[in-house]
Amino acid sequence: MNLLLHMCCAPCAIYPLARLAAAGFSTTGLFYNPNIHPYQEYGKRLETVREHAVRTGLPLIVLDHYDLESFLAVTLGRGSGRCEQCYRMRLDAAAGEAGRRGFGLFSSTLLYSKYQNHDLIAGVAREMAAEHKVEFLYEDFRDGWKQGIEESKALGMYRQQYCGCIFSERERYAPGFRKKSANASAERKG
Repeated sequence: MNLLLHMCCAPCAIYPLARLAAAGFSTTGLFYNPNIHPYQEYGKRLETVREHAVRTGLPLIVLDHYDLESFLAVTLGRGSGRCEQCYRMRLDAAAGEAGRRGFGLFSSTLLYSKYQNHDLIAGVAREMAAEHKVEFLYEDFRDGWKQGIEESKALGMYRQQYCGCIFSERERYAPGFRKKSANASAERKG
């Protein structure tokens, strides 16, 4: 029951790790998130994941690739489809690492967030599992959303305010951008 858990950040990992442990899984964390920008944000999230791994005794694999170019190459010009490409990039790496390192199963903390496209994540993960000949463990971790938030606050963890990509950062800190962008697009078409 060895499982590789792709971790987008430490706060999102709290509940899934507890649930997997309660179910009897021996879990190793994997940090691979070339979507996180800017670099300072990437560093804060990686540091928080490492601190959490030490605090809990979680074995951790870090693929420390700040690969801005590859992320942008697969997401630019995709509009709302960029999230799928981001999921593919990270879940492909997770399934690949699971296969290379002899894990029978993999999963992802992306399934914890109520802000992510849950069905799309599960579908992409199943594709990657088939491609890499490993098994994907589907768990809907969203029921622990509030519990994970409360625990991360109690632990004093760094808690990010956006999913990680430069696009979501723009939407978070420039809230009128989405509306302006939609209006500009409609004017060009008209």
